[in-house]
Amino acid sequence: MINPKFFYDTLASYGIDFYAGVPDSLLKNLCAYITDHADAQHNIIAANEGGAMGLAAGHYLATGQIPVVYMQNSGEGNIINPLASLTDPDVYNIPVLLVIGWRGKPGVHDEPQHVKQGKVTTGLLNVMGIDYTVLSKEEDKAEAQIKKAVAYMQATKQCYALVIEKDTFDTYTLQNIEKNDLTMTREEAIQAVAFALDAKDCIVSTTGMISRELFEYRTAKNEGHERDFLTVGSMGHASQIALGIALAKQDRKIWCFDGDGATIMHMGGMAIVAQKAPKNYIHVVFNNGAHDSVGGQPTVGLNIDLPRIARAVGYKHTFSVSTKEDLVDILKDVKVNDGPTLLEIKVKKGNRKDLGRPTTTPIENKEALMAFLSEE
Repeated sequence: MINPKFFYDTLASYGIDFYAGVPDSLLKNLCAYITDHADAQHNIIAANEGGAMGLAAGHYLATGQIPVVYMQNSGEGNIINPLASLTDPDVYNIPVLLVIGWRGKPGVHDEPQHVKQGKVTTGLLNVMGIDYTVLSKEEDKAEAQIKKAVAYMQATKQCYALVIEKDTFDTYTLQNIEKNDLTMTREEAIQAVAFALDAKDCIVSTTGMISRELFEYRTAKNEGHERDFLTVGSMGHASQIALGIALAKQDRKIWCFDGDGATIMHMGGMAIVAQKAPKNYIHVVFNNGAHDSVGGQPTVGLNIDLPRIARAVGYKHTFSVSTKEDLVDILKDVKVNDGPTLLEIKVKKGNRKDLGRPTTTPIENKEALMAFLSEE
């Protein structure tokens, strides 16, 4: 495997020292090293991958130095627009080194949401005209690949991608961890909110740990999963899925279980929720200030005022709690008030190590939910 320090230092030897992106589990050791060794002006965890491309382009325009954008392959969808209309040689011709985690690589078992992404990872690069290589797990070969990539970008001013397989980077533990005094776990908060729901209520939960913890809660309570839509992919879009359901099923309360990273990724969705003003819509953001599912890299979630943002775009009611006692109390008001409502629940980072994954398929989940929603 490659030592993250080796990779970081090799890029630095070519004057490449600016990073932007969205963390990925296959890149968590590299991202942790970057977080610990690059200052805040040279490593920016972006709202989404398209935004990271904008940051990278700005850095190149200002310095002439090649930047790096890191991401999971699911983020390719978010970078297609800037790849085609900003960095492309037919437009501004700006070189960016893309470091892409290859989840769902064909032949390697992975979760359902990564299967299609894995199949099209290199195909999308081909369609966009992005030259690439799969980074070797041997440092001498990887060094030669990086040298070739840099020479290509310097000569053509075009983007180049390093595609990263599982277990490419050696272990590195993040040292620069932001600490807080929050005591409630996300799982406790999810259980408290789910317990308070009425029988006809529906939940749309975002990708990652939130959907996994909700699924396990139902299993532990010997309940079915038909009331929950587990958005196992499509990060940042759970709020709009929930809005679509809420507008069509106005006789039911629709709860969106969101994360801070997902909310920030496509924050404009909050404005659409507010303008459509569904009275039956409750947006719950479990905010721990971290991308917990992919290594715990920080978000700006705990540094911004989400309830104030929600009020500014037009949410009717907003609440913020950080203890289980306050959460249980505030849920009484949340349930009776007309929405749209935003409930921010501040929770500590981390999850239990034996947390499982949904045992139903996405199609089974979809069909069960649709049958539940069709009931009078």
